[in-house]
Amino acid sequence: MRGTSVVRPPARALSVPVLTAAVLLTAAACSAAPAPGPRVAASPSGGGPSPAGRPPNAAPPLTQAQARAALITEADLGAPWAPTQGAATWRDGLLKARTGTPDCQRLLDVLYADELLGTPKGTHAVAAFDQPDTEAQLRYQVLALRPADVDRVLAWLETLPRTCANFTATTTRNGVQDVQVFEQTLPQFGDACRGLVVRLTADDPAEDDPTALVLDVAAVRVGDDAITVTNGGTGAVSAESTQGALQRGVDRLAAVHRQGRASA
Repeated sequence: MRGTSVVRPPARALSVPVLTAAVLLTAAACSAAPAPGPRVAASPSGGGPSPAGRPPNAAPPLTQAQARAALITEADLGAPWAPTQGAATWRDGLLKARTGTPDCQRLLDVLYADELLGTPKGTHAVAAFDQPDTEAQLRYQVLALRPADVDRVLAWLETLPRTCANFTATTTRNGVQDVQVFEQTLPQFGDACRGLVVRLTADDPAEDDPTALVLDVAAVRVGDDAITVTNGGTGAVSAESTQGALQRGVDRLAAVHRQGRASA
């Protein structure tokens, strides 16, 4: 959807199973400050700390096979979502940009690299999907990270609707664009979570109206692991797709944790 309005484009009809009313009514909003939660899958007590410094009662680290098993699929999103055909055409044109405020530049950098929680250093799996009707792309990741590291990023994300509420950034292809950052209120997924809506508007000399890119971004900590979702496009972006991906993904990762505990 094009235009200069800062109002978020309306969501499309649901393409994923809608979260039940019970979940929405009982879940606490994800705007609360993240705090360490209980371990989702704790293993029986063992000997001393592992070489990596994990506590003796910690569950085994997530394996690559488990991370892949915890990914969502196009069936979870529903038609017309399909496996991606490659990087979205808007990524280089609108996300590759420079600004003078360090926190805002960091936000642009992590969005462009699709590394909301930083560069993966451990187990990491990713799935990406395209929505051909709206040219949206959804990228879903499962990462094994220290809970304290995830919570620090979640706390930083919480500050951005204030520190980077509205700023300008210079793109490499489309000149100067206006960037707005809003809080995205989510149900309480996992042990801690945070969501943002980022809107980038750039004037395109070849178009009568400015080009607007909208990104739903969210990160969730589930025990010692984390999930990130980026759902973006220059047309309508469905918040229901974002939340549906998170709900299915959290359930799937929790099931992987339970299976890991049973086999430990």
